[in-house]
Amino acid sequence: MPGSGNANDSRGQPAGEATVRPGSRLRLAMRSLRHRNFRLFFGGQLISLIGTWMQNIAQAWLVYRLTGSSLLLGIVGFASQIPVFILAPIGGAVADRHNRHRVVIGTQTVSMVLAFILAVLTLGRVVQVWHIMVLAALLGVVNAFDIPARQAFIVEMVGKEDLMNAIALNSSMFNGARIIGPAIAGVLVASIGEGWCFFANAVSYIAVIVGLLLMHVERVRRVLESSPLEHIIEGFRFVRRTMPIRDLLLLLGLVSLVGMPYSVLMPIFADKILHSGARGLGILMGASGVGALIGALMLAAKSGVRGLGRWVAVSTAAFGITLILFSWSHLLWLSSLMLVPLGLAMMVQMASSNTLIQAMVPDELRGRVMAVYSMMFMGMAPLGALFAGVLADRLGAPLTLSIGAVACLAGAAVFWKRLPALRVEARQLIIAQAAAGGEPAEQTTARSIS
Repeated sequence: MPGSGNANDSRGQPAGEATVRPGSRLRLAMRSLRHRNFRLFFGGQLISLIGTWMQNIAQAWLVYRLTGSSLLLGIVGFASQIPVFILAPIGGAVADRHNRHRVVIGTQTVSMVLAFILAVLTLGRVVQVWHIMVLAALLGVVNAFDIPARQAFIVEMVGKEDLMNAIALNSSMFNGARIIGPAIAGVLVASIGEGWCFFANAVSYIAVIVGLLLMHVERVRRVLESSPLEHIIEGFRFVRRTMPIRDLLLLLGLVSLVGMPYSVLMPIFADKILHSGARGLGILMGASGVGALIGALMLAAKSGVRGLGRWVAVSTAAFGITLILFSWSHLLWLSSLMLVPLGLAMMVQMASSNTLIQAMVPDELRGRVMAVYSMMFMGMAPLGALFAGVLADRLGAPLTLSIGAVACLAGAAVFWKRLPALRVEARQLIIAQAAAGGEPAEQTTARSIS
């Protein structure tokens, strides 16, 4: 695998927590970019994700403009993500049985085609809500294969020694785009309409596809001794019997179900509560992205997994508190301010969970376990979006978000109480996987879920 044999930094020192010196924090935070394949991936994905966020904002506003219905906003969100929940196990098995590099090239190409179709329908002024739902569902099918393959492919680009940093930089890229994309979309939607946002997204996929094609990836031989169905079941069994991974995924699923739908209801807050229109929607989503970017950079500067279990619990609680404060604000500047720590807390919980899980899972199970991660992170969100849409129609958007926030606080309290029991098994798993990747066990002993 590219980079997997290089455990030294540019000064010839071992890449580990003990080597951090004053003045080297930036080098430490950006260390995954020394791998050529990851640089290509990072640059292409950054451009593509800006387009993706532009489309997300424009699509939500288009649905709301056509219907004025919070319920239909929830239904479109449901249609776009429920395929991930249903099909991610198959996508994870594909990622573990086939060339992950080629799988990602295929999924990104199909995503580009779907964005072009939506752009043509919208610019031709023939788009209807059912068109948006069908295309959103098809994109969800693509994501069910893309997310597990892309997450599992990261280790092939950077090796295990830089995996945590690569995950954090990948998250920072995602959220950097989350700041830029909504801001651009807010201006474009207000000035020339949603269709050009969809077109820009379609064009942006060219960057990531070119980057993927330019990579030099060593072929990884995979031993296929079981049937595809047995392969899928094996992944679920591993998650079920591995207590730290199971608990991290359950907490992630809870937050995705009851907390993450805040973004689906954001057009209602922008229009009905804050009276700021499409520009306000871009500002709100951008503010959340600023916080998430800060959280991702915090993780990128961290050189070990020690303490990440506490980070997960605390960030989940912080997410619940700031979501309550946001839900009852009636001022755009205050709502935007609240979304910064909310975005930070959301990113720390998600990326810390991702890092811990990938540190504990064997390579041969990585795609299938990341498929379960996809089910919890994105697959639960459509159920939450549908539930939030129905509840917001009856109780209003502020009360709906407050109810979800209280559930997040309860989940954080339960996880915190269970944390001491999780540490022993998590430490053993992390040491075992580090040893399997060639990292000395004594370097890893100090890194735990504590």
